[in-house]
Amino acid sequence: MTFKLIELAVDDGIATLRLNRPEKRNAMSDDMRSEFIEALEMITADKTIRALVLTGNGKGFCAGGDISGMEKRMKAPAGEVAYNGWHRQQRVHHAVSLLHTMPKPTIAAVNGPASGLGADTALACDFIIASDVANFTWSYINRGIIPDGGGMYFLPRRVGLVKAKELIFSGRRVDIEEATKIGIVDKVANSESLVQEAQAWAKEMSKGSATALALGKTILNQTFETTAAQVFAQGSQAQGICYTSTEHRESVMAFLEKAAAAKNK
Repeated sequence: MTFKLIELAVDDGIATLRLNRPEKRNAMSDDMRSEFIEALEMITADKTIRALVLTGNGKGFCAGGDISGMEKRMKAPAGEVAYNGWHRQQRVHHAVSLLHTMPKPTIAAVNGPASGLGADTALACDFIIASDVANFTWSYINRGIIPDGGGMYFLPRRVGLVKAKELIFSGRRVDIEEATKIGIVDKVANSESLVQEAQAWAKEMSKGSATALALGKTILNQTFETTAAQVFAQGSQAQGICYTSTEHRESVMAFLEKAAAAKNK
């Protein structure tokens, strides 16, 4: 599949997806979002891909929503603005949901500024590694809107409710030192080795059973919204599936064979 506004490469089971509008700091246009969705669906469906690294080409990770698209929406007839906005939100939320619920580890390699939707997109990943020149801004308030890319869901879960309110209400910039301190960023790397370190981390996070990873991630993603009893019930069902998986059988047999060989020495 050939894309224009993103780049997708797969090496040794790790997919690396690059947003590719460097002249616009990778601002998310409608066309880019369509390609992004298509790529995420492909990655999700491909069982040979074990993990995803998401980054941006050029100096920015993602500058948020494309301003030209905002201008176009404002010029629509008054009676169409609400529906057009609703339709756009469906596409935004579909893209974010694909990233958040992907049944394999996802890592955002934030190579530069991540603003608005760009910051939300990074948060939708399981882990965030950022370069020493990266920064984050939930700048929606400066456009008279609220975070619509999952930030109001993801950010409180990383930094706490009060800090999330402060960052969203102020729209201020968070530098890499503060982002690491308050838990937005999990790891920091220099710009030259960022993607390589992210890919190595992706391999580490995805070397276990793909079945167990997918089921475990699905349950963990719901932990804050479900009761302990519900988590236990979902865990029991997931474990039953794991018991029947090829990965479980092969790992147990390998362990037993190794133990038997050691005993016979």
